[in-house]
Amino acid sequence: MTEPDRPVVEAWTDGGCKPNPGPGGWGAILRWKGHEKELSGAERETTNNRMELTAAIAALEALKRPSRVVIHTDSEYLRNGVTRWVSGWVRNNWRGASREPVANMDLWQRLLEAAKRHEVEWRWVRGHSGDPMNERADALATAARESLGAR
Repeated sequence: MTEPDRPVVEAWTDGGCKPNPGPGGWGAILRWKGHEKELSGAERETTNNRMELTAAIAALEALKRPSRVVIHTDSEYLRNGVTRWVSGWVRNNWRGASREPVANMDLWQRLLEAAKRHEVEWRWVRGHSGDPMNERADALATAARESLGAR
């Protein structure tokens, strides 16, 4: 399948913890060709950044075939990490500017693996600014976290 023939999938992802670190949840909404799929999950002890990464990973791993994917995220950590910082981390054997191991390296590696077969565009959206799809992803993440008994 040539690049222009790949289906275009739009995804909105969000994750969070309360408190941070603490119980966390993530949510993702996939939209393609008039269809939608919602995904969510939770962990009892995690961080906000881990949940943001997990949401994007889940969205990419849910795709059954190579696609062009537009991921909308309100996480600058996720967007900057994947578009600006990760190439340096890989080049420096997963060490950051301080020469310390990169936080959440396991998830960054999983994200790169999940993204490999797709053409991914990362778009940042301001969180809690009224974007309906971002608000839905946030609601999925919050509901997943609250399902653990965490408020």
